[in-house]
Order: sequence, then structure tokens, then C-alpha cells
Amino acid sequence: MNYRFMRLMVFFDLPMITNEDKRNYAQFHRFLVKGGFVMMQKSVYTKLVVNNVTTITERKKIAQNLPPKGVVELLEITENQFSRIEYLVGEHQSEVLDTPDRIVEI
Repeated sequence: MNYRFMRLMVFFDLPMITNEDKRNYAQFHRFLVKGGFVMMQKSVYTKLVVNNVTTITERKKIAQNLPPKGVVELLEITENQFSRIEYLVGEHQSEVLDTPDRIVEI
């Protein structure tokens, strides 16, 4: 099997008005974390996947666990593209790894 590391990014905007909305948000958040997704921002999560077949499986899992309200978007990019993210912050963040060392190589 040929490994081509990809990143699956999940963006979501869920309502947080009622207690049920908050419960649905919490359930979706727990689903993503238990599934190996890592939070980049409050409603942006990412997961490293080994190839397109794995991506298809992850997309199906997300579709089966969608909250009843709100918007969930998926974006698949290569690990090389992901490594070129440019972090623009007001002050230096020492915990952000902003070097080519972020690239996963096989």
C-alpha cells in the first residue's frame, strides 16, 4: 500500500442557544477528540490520515455523527500543504512549531 499522508480538516459552526444545542455541540466535540482529531482553533479540527481510503472512512464517520443543526465542512489537503500554514500572531508563541519539522515523512 502506498502511503500519502493527508490532513482532514473539519470546520463547524454549531448553534449554542439552547441546552440541547450545547449538548449536541459537546457530543460532536467528544466524537472528534475520541476519533483522533486535534483542535487547531475553537471550531477547527484536524487529523492526519495515511491515504485517500482512510479519508473516505473518516468522512463517513463524520457524516454519521453530524449534529442536527449547524454547518460542518470538510477539507482534505496534503501534509505538504498543511506544513505551509503561516501563523500570524500578535506575540511570539513558543508552543507553535512553525518550521519544516512539522512535515511527516516516510
